[in-house]
Amino acid sequence: MRRAKTMNYLRMLFICLCIVIQFAFAAALAAVGDVTAAFPAPGTCPTGLSWDGKRLWVSDLKTDTLYAIDRTDGTVTDKIAAPTFRPLGLAFDGEGLWCVCGEEELLYRIIPKTSLVTHRLESPVEKPTGLAWDGKYIWVASRKAREIHQIDPEDGTTINSFPSPARYPQGLAFDGKYLWVADRVSDKIYLVNPTGGEVIAMFDAPAPYAYGLAWDGEKLWNADFQSDSIYCLSVGGDDAFIRKEGKKQRVEFTHEVRNYGPGIMESLDVYIAIPENLPNQELLGKPVFSPEPTGFLKDRWGQKVAHYHFTDSPAGTINKVSMTVEAEIWDTRWFIFPDKVGALDDIPADIRKEYLEDDDKFSLDHPTIQKAVTEAVGDETNPYWRMRRIFNYVIDNIYYEMSGGWNTAPAVLERGNGSCSEYTFVFIAICRAAGLPARYAGSIAIRGDDASLDDVFHRWAEVYLPNYGWIPVDASRGDSASPEHQADSIGHLTNTYIITTRGGGNSEYLGWTYNSDEKWVTRGKCKIYTEHIGEWNPIGGE
Repeated sequence: MRRAKTMNYLRMLFICLCIVIQFAFAAALAAVGDVTAAFPAPGTCPTGLSWDGKRLWVSDLKTDTLYAIDRTDGTVTDKIAAPTFRPLGLAFDGEGLWCVCGEEELLYRIIPKTSLVTHRLESPVEKPTGLAWDGKYIWVASRKAREIHQIDPEDGTTINSFPSPARYPQGLAFDGKYLWVADRVSDKIYLVNPTGGEVIAMFDAPAPYAYGLAWDGEKLWNADFQSDSIYCLSVGGDDAFIRKEGKKQRVEFTHEVRNYGPGIMESLDVYIAIPENLPNQELLGKPVFSPEPTGFLKDRWGQKVAHYHFTDSPAGTINKVSMTVEAEIWDTRWFIFPDKVGALDDIPADIRKEYLEDDDKFSLDHPTIQKAVTEAVGDETNPYWRMRRIFNYVIDNIYYEMSGGWNTAPAVLERGNGSCSEYTFVFIAICRAAGLPARYAGSIAIRGDDASLDDVFHRWAEVYLPNYGWIPVDASRGDSASPEHQADSIGHLTNTYIITTRGGGNSEYLGWTYNSDEKWVTRGKCKIYTEHIGEWNPIGGE
């Protein structure tokens, strides 16, 4: 009997140990935003969430109660009556819990040990929701103003404020460096710079109604109102990027050159950029060319191209070549923590040599570019924040207009508008002049439906950040007043692109174009017409 009990005890101990190891292993492998633990909330209407150094506190809108729970399994270890009949956000200041009263728009401070209310503030914003404590000040989110305010806990004076990342901020948490914001409409959780309000990163919330947030010193916690659950979220994964929503697509890229005469096109060279495996795309096989190329080449930037050579094309000749690519493409998001970005001196010498050089579209020594560097960068030394300041400068000084032609970076800045390529040239020029290596990526884009045609294409920049590598930055797509939309164009690619081209400037084969280019020589009068089309179809869904 005693032996049986001992065996049962050892068996249970082994099972518990396996569970602990399993969760620890899962946490070690977790990417940013992954759920590493979850348990039911103590009530059915969880709102605010906070950490007091030992326990999580959850406010419940239905029971008007503040619950202290064990973060390992959600066990309720204490509970006190909320100081309001509509408790929302929570924040712990080291001794007391601050609680939002959603009905009267007040902030109450209550001591958990005694349940005594020691302070009351009128909210400086309408419709307050989330709260956070940064060691000195309170942060409060407003869903009506769509703003986040840092306030003095003594009298409610606003110290700092900025727009919320999205439309409906709910939960707030401060991790000692950054502010975390949960939004119930976008269903995302944002990492925000507490000084200027820039969104640094974002990921999908674990459930449909993200409310309270709390930081326990290592992990981020989220209370979800719809699922009535508390989630532990990983925010320190080693993966530089995560991929989701992969889809398999086929794109046929056609480059056509017509000679309407009456003269002869004596020679024609067509170059088609060949895509390769990248974080956002994996080729399902080798590209198929029609007809077979004359040969394959590589330009000064390492870009591979298929080369076609034609001779003696009389009037009426149509030279048509194509490349068909099958690939799986993903929505890909990089997670960059500015404090983990290395210094400019950490950038490899070969990267600096190749991607800091001048070129005719950049004109790095031009007074307009030099002025832009001074105004944009100032005394900032962190490469990430240099990039963000340059990004802000570009979108503040250019608006999107595709009027044809690609002018130099100084001309575009002086004119004040440009296409995606011109935005990219300006961004690259200022980055390089500021000592930050930059290049461009060119793509064929899905336009709306997965079965679609692209004859416009799209280009953006890539910037080199030490410890992270090359990061996409799309200034034209991010030209928006919304902090979320701006951040969505930095370190993020949707699953709508096949990148064919990456280059640092003028190419001996592609020139300043991307996807493809042609060079021809004619005898006599000739009217030459070119056409470039990308035809998309989902694989298996034709």
